[in-house]
Amino acid sequence: MSTSSTHFLELLAREASAVEFEGPIIQARAAGADAATIEELERAKIEALKVRALLRRRARREAELSALYDTAGDLAALRDLDAVLEAIVHRARQLLATDTAYMTLHDPERGDTYMRVTDGSISAKFRALRLAMGAGLGGLVAQSATPYATADYFADARFRHKHDIDEAVKEEGLVAILGVPLRLGQRVIGVLMAADRSARPFHQEEVSLLASLAAHAAVAIDNARLLQETRNALEELSSAHRTARAHAEAVERAALAHDRMTSLVLRGGGIEDVAAVVTDVLGGSLAVLDDLGRPIAGPLDGAVGELDAGVFEAAQASRALGRTVRRGDLRIASVDVGGEPLCTLVLRSDDADERILERAALVCALLLLFRRSVAEAEGRVRGELLDDLISRPGTPGLTDRARRLGVDLGAPHVVVAARHPARSPRRSSTRSSTSWP
Repeated sequence: MSTSSTHFLELLAREASAVEFEGPIIQARAAGADAATIEELERAKIEALKVRALLRRRARREAELSALYDTAGDLAALRDLDAVLEAIVHRARQLLATDTAYMTLHDPERGDTYMRVTDGSISAKFRALRLAMGAGLGGLVAQSATPYATADYFADARFRHKHDIDEAVKEEGLVAILGVPLRLGQRVIGVLMAADRSARPFHQEEVSLLASLAAHAAVAIDNARLLQETRNALEELSSAHRTARAHAEAVERAALAHDRMTSLVLRGGGIEDVAAVVTDVLGGSLAVLDDLGRPIAGPLDGAVGELDAGVFEAAQASRALGRTVRRGDLRIASVDVGGEPLCTLVLRSDDADERILERAALVCALLLLFRRSVAEAEGRVRGELLDDLISRPGTPGLTDRARRLGVDLGAPHVVVAARHPARSPRRSSTRSSTSWP
């Protein structure tokens, strides 16, 4: 191996710059070497520079593949979309050795693109830049879905220069710009760009590299969208499940309370017992009012010293709507029969289960109807007994009929007769004395 080859190998070994490969030739000329020696050194230099270029291309390719591999790994472990996009933009800047790199995304609502991620930017105006479709280099890439590169942006007439865009680019100090589209199928969702603050050409392999990173970025954005949609769907399902479960539990709870109230009624319990079940289940305090608003059970302990007009308005609304109505911290459920109020329940409680209050109102209404029916039936029976005692005293079974009504015919009684102007004397005297002294 010649001495000249040794010099160039040493330069290759220490990854010397291209200009340093002129050193052996300059030294040989200074030492008075002949033309043949100089020519041999020139040939060795050219071969060494070819080897240097090959080694640099391979090193760069290795770095590119490593970056793409790392990017794929980021996508596989996608947790934070911002972090993945920032990593892609940062790698683009490093691999293309540019002063800055940045990414814009399409805004469907406004019909333009906005700055999403930047790396190496120093201008606030540039980081807040929005590009209309077709405006500037980035807008043209987004509109045409085609990569564009320029060694000197301001001297390039291919782009539609707009004042606000040019001002931001000047403030950032950018000159050479390369942009490639972010595509999902046939749809462009943004642009990935790399830029220098001095003039420089962008080679085809650089365009290809940036396009590869842009493809990864598009996948990351789509994966993040799908992941978010999946999370939203799962949250909706979970919320629906919680709502359905809570509804089922409330219905079951109301049914159990209704069973307790029904069992009380079957065992002869009254409205006070039903009210006790309500307060036992829901807590708080309860008042049960009759058709005239008078307390039957209760009243609420301190809730209403005297029920104001608002409660009665709420009771009317409850009957009209067929459900519980709230007024302040009170819940009012009212029931009517044939358009006439029958009973109203007024509850103060932190428990919001209105089904139980509504079922209790129905049970109380049934009890009141039953009482009314019994009272009317007893009134008719007493009146008929009195009629028979006066008009047919010898009718068989009068003693037994009286005993069933709690009347002892062997005890002394007083009969009071009154005449009503609108009725016959006989009817007035009998019907006006339907109760026993």
